[in-house]
Amino acid sequence: MTSLSIVNAAIFDGVADELTEGAVHVVDGRITDVGGAPQPADRTIDARGRTVLPGLIDAHCHAYGIGLNMLEIESRPLSYVALVAAQRLRAALSRGFTTVRDPSGGDAGLDRAIREGLLPSPRYLWTGAALSQTGGHGDFRAADSDVCGCNTHTCEVVDGVDNLRVAVRERLRRGAHAIKIMASGGVVSLTDPIRIPQYSPEEIRAVTSEAAQRGSYVAAHAYSPESIRHAIDNGVRTIEHGNLLDAPTAAAMATAGAFLVPTLAAYDAMDRRGPQLGMTPVQQAKNAEVLESGREAVRLARAAGVRVGFGTDLMGLLEDEQLNGLRLQVEVDGALTALKSATSVNAALLRRDDLGRVAPGAVADLLIVDGDPLSDPAVLWGPPSGRTVVQGGVVA
Repeated sequence: MTSLSIVNAAIFDGVADELTEGAVHVVDGRITDVGGAPQPADRTIDARGRTVLPGLIDAHCHAYGIGLNMLEIESRPLSYVALVAAQRLRAALSRGFTTVRDPSGGDAGLDRAIREGLLPSPRYLWTGAALSQTGGHGDFRAADSDVCGCNTHTCEVVDGVDNLRVAVRERLRRGAHAIKIMASGGVVSLTDPIRIPQYSPEEIRAVTSEAAQRGSYVAAHAYSPESIRHAIDNGVRTIEHGNLLDAPTAAAMATAGAFLVPTLAAYDAMDRRGPQLGMTPVQQAKNAEVLESGREAVRLARAAGVRVGFGTDLMGLLEDEQLNGLRLQVEVDGALTALKSATSVNAALLRRDDLGRVAPGAVADLLIVDGDPLSDPAVLWGPPSGRTVVQGGVVA
C-alpha cells in the first residue's frame, strides 16, 4: 500500500459552489478522506495557500493532430505520428490535464503503451480515426487533387450503412472509448461548406445503434443548427464545437440529453497564429465564420439547460494554447462554472463517475495550484511552476 496526504489545503471538489478546507488523503491511488484531519502517509504535501482541484479533463484533445495540414499527417508513418503524440500527451499532463478524450485518433498500441507506463500521459480515452463521408470534413483532399487519402491516423472516409457498421465494430473491438463522426463541414477541410449536414440519417443511425449496443456512444463534429439537429435526432450523444448553435436547437439538445463540447481555444489560436502556420485563405475564412459565434453558443446552451463540457481541439504547434482554453471559457462562464465543465461535467460525459471529483472513492487525479482559482482564475493558466499534478495518487 502507498499513501499520500495533502494537508492545509483549500479544496474544490468539482461539484460544490464553494471551497472547503482540510486534508485530502489517498491510499493506493484512490481518495479515502476529504476535509478531515491530516493522516500519516508515505508522502505529505503541505498545500497551505494553495487549492486542490480534480485533475482537469480535456474532452477534445488530438494526440495525433501533429500539424494543421491533415494530408501531411496522414502521409507520415504512424510510428512517427505516435512518437510526436507522446510528447503532446506529456505536455498536457504537465499542464494539469490528467484525462483526455481523443475524438479523432489514437489506437490500441498507443493505449497499451500508456497503460503499461511506457510514457507519461493523461488517462487516454480514444475513438480511433473519425468517420467521414466522401467529400466530408474528414476528406482532406482538395477539389483538384487525385491523391488517395488512404491512411487513417485521424480520419477515415467510409460511406454506406454496411461499411459504417463494420468500421464501428472494428473500433470497438480494439478498445475505442467512443465513436466519432463528421456531421458537418469544418475549418481545415477544403471542399465542404461548414453548415451543410453530412451523412444520411440511415448512416448515422447505423453508427449510433452499433455504439449503443456495445455500451458506448457517438460524438459528432457539427457546427450549424441543421447539422446538430441532424446528429441528435439520429442518436448522437455529444456535439463537438457547435459554434453556430441557435436557441431552438439548444432546447432540442437539452431534451435529448446531449452534451456540448465547446473548443474556444482552437478558433482563437488559429485566428492569431494560423497564417504563420500555413493555414490557407479558405481555412482562414471558415475560421472567421465560427470564431465569434462560439462564445454565444455556450451562452445559448447554458440558457437551455444543456450540459456543457470543455475541450480544446488544438492542432500542431497550437497545443501550447491548451490552458488558454480555460481562460476563454472562464470569460464566458465564470471560474466556478468553467471549472465544473473541465472536471465533473466532463467526467459525466465520459461516463466516469470516479473522475473529475475530489471525493472518497474517486481516482486520485488531482491538481494543486497556487492561490484561489475562484477569486483569481489566472492561476489556472499560469506557469507550470505554480502547479503540482497528481495522477493516480502519484506526483507526476
